[in-house]
Amino acid sequence: MKKTLLLLFAILAVFCAGCGKKDSPNTLTVLNYGKYMEPKVLDMFEEETGIKVEYEEYITPENMYTKYKAGAIDYDLVCTSDYMIEKLIQEGEVLEMDYNKIPFTENLEQTYFDFSKSFDPENKYTLPYFFGTVGILYNKDMVDATKVDSWDILWDKEYSDKIIMADSVRDSFMVALKRLGYSLNTSEEEKLREAQKLLIEQKPMVYSYLVDEAQDEMIAENAAMAVVYSGEAGYALEYNDKLAFSVPKEGSNMWIDSWFIPKSAKHTENAEKFLNFLCRKDIAMLNFDYVYYATPNIQVKEALDQELQENPTIFPPKETLDNCEVLKPLDDETTMKYNLYWKEIKSAD
Repeated sequence: MKKTLLLLFAILAVFCAGCGKKDSPNTLTVLNYGKYMEPKVLDMFEEETGIKVEYEEYITPENMYTKYKAGAIDYDLVCTSDYMIEKLIQEGEVLEMDYNKIPFTENLEQTYFDFSKSFDPENKYTLPYFFGTVGILYNKDMVDATKVDSWDILWDKEYSDKIIMADSVRDSFMVALKRLGYSLNTSEEEKLREAQKLLIEQKPMVYSYLVDEAQDEMIAENAAMAVVYSGEAGYALEYNDKLAFSVPKEGSNMWIDSWFIPKSAKHTENAEKFLNFLCRKDIAMLNFDYVYYATPNIQVKEALDQELQENPTIFPPKETLDNCEVLKPLDDETTMKYNLYWKEIKSAD
């Protein structure tokens, strides 16, 4: 009994240690994709401003949504993908931005604010960070390059156990839906079941379902091809000249990852300072060099050499983007269907 009481007092002491503790005004809590910011950028911001950054990472937009909606942490700033931001805007979870307090937004090309209107119609809530496409990263020594212009190659038995698919419900369904000639935003059950059937048929040929690790597996030549984001492909091409990237002719996803200030924010001024910092040319260049995704920062793009500016993997040409769709948020019923069908795919023998 004495031990029990001592343990109880110890627990209460730990619990009460933070009682009455006030939230520091010199903090900023950020939620971002993994490997999506040069680590030294955070140190530089803290050194310049005296604001301590609490930085968290996640893997997929669905992971982010779960983390945010759990309400355990009051995030001040979040970066995620277009369709998930649109969902949160619809749910009233996003604050309007005061762009007057982010003067370096003048460094961002207007084109990408125009693209953002697909999920932020009045450009009231978001700040573009990176953009790109989804396609096939392939090894030219292992794959017939004449066939990677179509998603069909991902079902070619010649490449069994050499294919990496995205460990993401929307990205993997996108591949199957586009192969079938459907919109990647379809909610029609018959079309979703068709796509699911394709993905189940393909599963025995899949080497692995990955997200961040796909580029490393391709660099190491552990697979013949992988479904990846264009920035991952650009990074991989720098490390292995046997690799190439293709956005199939059936079309794909054109995505924009953007920053928003959530309703949970307690330090909006700090969030605005951080956004302004990220738009600065030197900081945006550090992040571009680290992430290697297409940047909307015109100051950075113009500072790159001509070959890099014209690299179609990193900066997709207009004809590629015109053949792509932007993901849209799904209603709750359709989201449940996608998740159920994806779970059935992953558990299939």
